Amino acid sequence: MKLYHSPQAPNPDRVVYFLRAKGKLDAVDLEEVSIMKQEHKTPEYREVSPFAQVPALVLDDGTKITESRAICTYFEGIFPEPNLMGADPKEKALIEMWDRRVEIMFFVQFATWFRNAHPMMAPLEVPQSAEAAAKGEKAAKKMAERFDAHLADNEFLAAGRFSIADITLFIACGFCRVMKYEPHKEHANLGRWYEAMKARGFAG
Repeated sequence: MKLYHSPQAPNPDRVVYFLRAKGKLDAVDLEEVSIMKQEHKTPEYREVSPFAQVPALVLDDGTKITESRAICTYFEGIFPEPNLMGADPKEKALIEMWDRRVEIMFFVQFATWFRNAHPMMAPLEVPQSAEAAAKGEKAAKKMAERFDAHLADNEFLAAGRFSIADITLFIACGFCRVMKYEPHKEHANLGRWYEAMKARGFAG
């Protein structure tokens, strides 16, 4: 199997951290694709990922899978232990619920802020919108407060144990540094959780 990834980009990191948490990073051949150099938009890479998405997984039979959550679902199936996506219907639902909350209610909002406010993104987000940036910033920071409140009484984000939802939130919090915003340093419960996640070693 070959995994196309871009280091320090959140979606590719999600898959790499997921594999590392399972102790299976050596099960794939890693090939780096530079998003900033727009290597993901080359004709060669589009043969792997027609929508120019990173990460992308190519199976030994030639099957191509994109979308980080879908790739993680595949790895959960072939490497079931340790379980990171739920062992029964209730766990699966709770983990997906929180994972989607991180994606849609936090990271997408932060990405809107980042894409519309950071000078580095100006060539990719044309035109940038100060109004969209402000709305994204407000929504992301509000969700960080909600995560902090939830973690006041919970060691992990979902189902009372370590899961992909923790990995997704850990990556999102770390990526926030590009806007000089570190929610885990502004909120005590989120900070405790973040340090515990870092100690698990899946981030390398």
